[in-house]
Amino acid sequence: MAEPVWSVDPRTGNQREQVATEATAADVDAAVRAGEATRAALADREARIALLRAAADELEADGERIIAAADAETALGETRLTGELARTTGQLRAFAREIEDGAYLGVIIDHADTSLTPPRPDLRRYRIPLGVVAVYAASNFPLAFSVPGGDTASALAAGCPVVVKAHPDHPATSELAGAALRRGAAKAGLPEDVVSVVHGFDAGVELVKHPLVAAAGFTGSVRGGRALFDAAAARPVPIPFHGELGSLNPVLVTEDAARERGAEIGAGLAGSMTMGTGQFCTKPGFVLAPAGEAGDALLDALTAGVAEAAPGVLLDGRMRDAFLAGVRERAALDGVTAPVAAGEGAADGAGARTVAAGVLAVDAGRLAAEGPHDLLLEECFGPVTVLARYRDADEATAVLGRLPGNLTATVHLSAAEGEGAGGTGARLLAELTPLAGRVLVNGWPTGVAVTPAQQHGGPYPATTSTSTSVGATAIERWLRPVAYQNAPAALLPPELRDDNPLGLPRRVDGRHER
Repeated sequence: MAEPVWSVDPRTGNQREQVATEATAADVDAAVRAGEATRAALADREARIALLRAAADELEADGERIIAAADAETALGETRLTGELARTTGQLRAFAREIEDGAYLGVIIDHADTSLTPPRPDLRRYRIPLGVVAVYAASNFPLAFSVPGGDTASALAAGCPVVVKAHPDHPATSELAGAALRRGAAKAGLPEDVVSVVHGFDAGVELVKHPLVAAAGFTGSVRGGRALFDAAAARPVPIPFHGELGSLNPVLVTEDAARERGAEIGAGLAGSMTMGTGQFCTKPGFVLAPAGEAGDALLDALTAGVAEAAPGVLLDGRMRDAFLAGVRERAALDGVTAPVAAGEGAADGAGARTVAAGVLAVDAGRLAAEGPHDLLLEECFGPVTVLARYRDADEATAVLGRLPGNLTATVHLSAAEGEGAGGTGARLLAELTPLAGRVLVNGWPTGVAVTPAQQHGGPYPATTSTSTSVGATAIERWLRPVAYQNAPAALLPPELRDDNPLGLPRRVDGRHER
């Protein structure tokens, strides 16, 4: 018998309403097969453009209900969610423009050349969609990284049907968003089953194992993502699994930068690590700052900013319990202090269960070699950061060398260190680049611009692949290249014909043209 799916208020932990039932194996099979049946219709580029734009319109038209449901299920607040909805619809329209442009197809034509020894054959290469994509929604972005989010938008843009496994923290929001996408499909003249939504843990497992699922996208925890990644690899026919699992997002502050503007850096850090109650995947969770007088102004400003941050509600009770336990375990390590103690916040007027932000401090030397303090090098999801104070550049370098892969890495330099190609700034950028997919200078990683140059992905465990889940190139995850050799002109797809009937950008015999 199918289990009910309840919408829960994270402020109180009380059930709000039953919005669905958990999908059975038969339900998952039906959704995947229905999606597979839409592939021919999705092959029409113009129809996909219309779908993405109509979906954005439908989300905006139902925006009031969607935002209200999302706030009731996540406690993220109307202001934040209004911005997230705008980002979500912006992504959909951006991928429509990407299809119009056509560069994502990567068309390359090398004509035959009989003057070479041996002769070169005629070769024509472009990218084609993989097939049905499984999307696993994120908890902390109920719109932009969930049912209507970037994974779904980029997969549909590539020509891949999508089956989304909704996150249990926002099932009502997922149902509303899924309905909006399906209405958009109908308005574009496409089958509604280009997008389906299923609920339940078992449904998620069945989905990644289904033989017609050709790829998967995931945003969530290391434990959950790794289990699905392993399942995708263990299939009789393994599939690509693009998972975002976790990130510490280290920050290095040089001694000169701390002396020059330590208070400014500390205040900026406080704002970034408490943003959204510390529930951003790019939260700066580990900071290397100088010990002694050079770093005192930074520490003072950081602790003052964090102490002033209002307690907030985490996305669900499980995350709240994990955060509180994680803070206690880290604070109990030898030599770790808490300039601002994170923990349970006082209940607000409505009885909401909140948490208070905090800072943990430790000598960086304790992290230079393997030991119990390695726990401080693991992400703690929520409003807390670790400040490791180093004595010299060698100690900072030793700690950097022990960090796992990350989505972001940040360095704060003095004005002088930012000049010249061979100085401190250049050396530190070289040290940080292997650690992350996005390297920032004198900024903060929270906030991910949706732009073609964006890279939201990094070395494991940040992600399980080298691709990005944000920006135009995210579409490449759901495509595979194919080359035709010496194919008769009449048999070539229109994308590869010499007369370029679709007006696509391409590279022909080594020259870029349109």
